[in-house]
Amino acid sequence: MTSQSQGIQQLLQAEKRAKDKVEEAKKSKGKGEKRTKKEAIAEIDHYRLQREKEFRNKQTNVMGSQGNLSAKIEEQTTETIRNLTSSYHKNMESMMKKLLNTICDINPEVHPNFRHAV
Repeated sequence: MTSQSQGIQQLLQAEKRAKDKVEEAKKSKGKGEKRTKKEAIAEIDHYRLQREKEFRNKQTNVMGSQGNLSAKIEEQTTETIRNLTSSYHKNMESMMKKLLNTICDINPEVHPNFRHAV
């Protein structure tokens, strides 16, 4: 009986050691998962910051060239308006004379298609 009791004791002790090892493995697994999760989050944050920096650089390049483009368009528009105003003032008087001459210079004639009733 003592040998059976010793065998049972050994089994219980072995079971306890196995249970302790399983719990220790679960704890280390949880710690490993937490560590891995923290590393993944840090890597994601680093990647996000890198991409945001690249985006800001591209945005600055594009917006900077758009600013130059809008200044160039504004300058061209001002020049076109100046040219049109100059042309208007230069040609206004002569065009008004031509228009008034055309309107006021009336020559009454019988139209060639008019048939005189005989």
